[in-house]
Amino acid sequence: MSLRYRNFVRNGRPAAGISRQANGLHLVAEVAMTGYFGGGTEAASRRHRTAKRLSSVKILVIDDHALIRDAVRGVVKELDGEAAVFEAADCIQARRSIDRHPDIELILLDLTLPDQDGFDLLADLRERYPSISVVVLSAHDDRGSVVKALDLGALGFIPKSAPREVMLSALRLILAGGIYIPPQILAPAQAVVTTTRTASASRAPAVSPADLGVTGRQLEVLALVARGKSNKAICRALDLAEPTVKKHVTAILRALKVTNRTEAVIAVGELGWQLPQIGKS
Repeated sequence: MSLRYRNFVRNGRPAAGISRQANGLHLVAEVAMTGYFGGGTEAASRRHRTAKRLSSVKILVIDDHALIRDAVRGVVKELDGEAAVFEAADCIQARRSIDRHPDIELILLDLTLPDQDGFDLLADLRERYPSISVVVLSAHDDRGSVVKALDLGALGFIPKSAPREVMLSALRLILAGGIYIPPQILAPAQAVVTTTRTASASRAPAVSPADLGVTGRQLEVLALVARGKSNKAICRALDLAEPTVKKHVTAILRALKVTNRTEAVIAVGELGWQLPQIGKS
């Protein structure tokens, strides 16, 4: 299965942008049944399986607190009582569970574990098991932690402080092929990239790509970045040399006044840009 393109949802309707809703940022992917997008060796790509009934999903919860694991199990079972939920208290148990159940589709990962740093484990999981979606479930929900987790390949970040209803909605979205980003990290990005627009919102239109000097080719690169494509994958999709793609990415980050790809995707959503749809992955 491959990600054909990533749409973003506004008020429940697909659109080529990102909607900042009360319970977080909603990114929804349209999935084609043609094999894993990007191949098994592209650790930078965010791969996840097609949306399907929750009852067919196997989920692994990695957290060293039994009460938290029980609570998460309860949330998952509330979504569907037939979902298979496995538990691990540390990294060793987690790897054993994956070895026993290679068809696990979703991992809910705490960042604070007794035997390994959670970020290191996240990076390792994305590299070793690229077909398994990983979502961070953590008490550390500062902007830096959220952005770092997404940069390492997490398909969502759910704060442990989130109300049960928000956690349910976030899991539904993720299992449907989307990404959940907590709303508190959106405001800083908006402040960075929309200063001019905010100051004159009542009398001026939203900032366009042309206003920031972003070219049509760079929008195509940006559309593929938003789909989790690595530079090499973008080269293949657009028939460009890798140095050219790197230059385009650098120009995009500079234009949006951000420092990494995750922040670029967030910024584009706040600006409401329409990203082009590129052909098959």
